Amino acid sequence: MKKISDVDLKILAGLLRNSKESDRQLAKAIGVSQPTVTRRRARLEKEAISSYTLIPKWVKLGFKLLVITFTKSKEARSSPEKLKETLEESREWMIAQPNVIVCVGSRGMDMGGFMISLHRDYSEFDQFMRDHNLTLGKYLDDVQNVIVNLDGGSVLKPFDFAYLADYITGKP
Repeated sequence: MKKISDVDLKILAGLLRNSKESDRQLAKAIGVSQPTVTRRRARLEKEAISSYTLIPKWVKLGFKLLVITFTKSKEARSSPEKLKETLEESREWMIAQPNVIVCVGSRGMDMGGFMISLHRDYSEFDQFMRDHNLTLGKYLDDVQNVIVNLDGGSVLKPFDFAYLADYITGKP
């Protein structure tokens, strides 16, 4: 994909704020024609947009915990073949977990990976971690969790891509 133009950034920002917004509404908001938005949106969907999604009110869906889990792998120090086998088994297990919304390798805090998962309550989370450790624990030196109470009233800034929209377009 060629460099993203200012118009493309404005289209992306508009879609980050509201992915249901029509091409006509986007065109009016950013000052270009509707066919321009339609054409550029189609290209962006091929080259720069992974998916359209919504951000639910997790508690309304029954999720009370968001957990960030950090892992330190033994296999990072092993042979390339063993590392490949470990990553494949880990990938298969993670893909099968519908409550895991992201799992990636990382750097920092002496950890090599992290995942974010959602849970209805502590018992569900505890069972999830038992299953995780039974399946993948043989590959791990350390596992640390940060548990966020989504129903606790201490959210200072809710998760929303609208903040990112302002950031990429340079708005304060």
